[in-house]
Amino acid sequence: MEDGRPKRLTGRRKFEVYLEAQKNPEQLGEVLRKYGLHLNDLRRIEATVEAAAVEALKARRNGRSGQGGVSGPEYEALMRELAEKERALAEITVEYTLLKKSERSASKGTWKGSTSTGKGGRN
Repeated sequence: MEDGRPKRLTGRRKFEVYLEAQKNPEQLGEVLRKYGLHLNDLRRIEATVEAAAVEALKARRNGRSGQGGVSGPEYEALMRELAEKERALAEITVEYTLLKKSERSASKGTWKGSTSTGKGGRN
């Protein structure tokens, strides 16, 4: 059921629309109908693609490619901090696992060695 509004498109789908419209400008109407879009929707997608491309090229020129837009020293500091946090998490996980094991073995020993009281206890 179509309510007049275009379907929400994923980023990948929008890029497919962009590429198809660029490849077949003479069949633009068909492309828009295929995706349920209006010309204004396509113009917004084109502007977004252009802005993203320009930003990506600027980042690459400034040596920030693959680092989320942070400087080299800042990136290195963040990577060190991440490694420290991963080590701390691993240590806590080991401690937690050992604690759970000791609790389980302590609780097993409690009821195993006890005698039944006749009120639903174990033998």
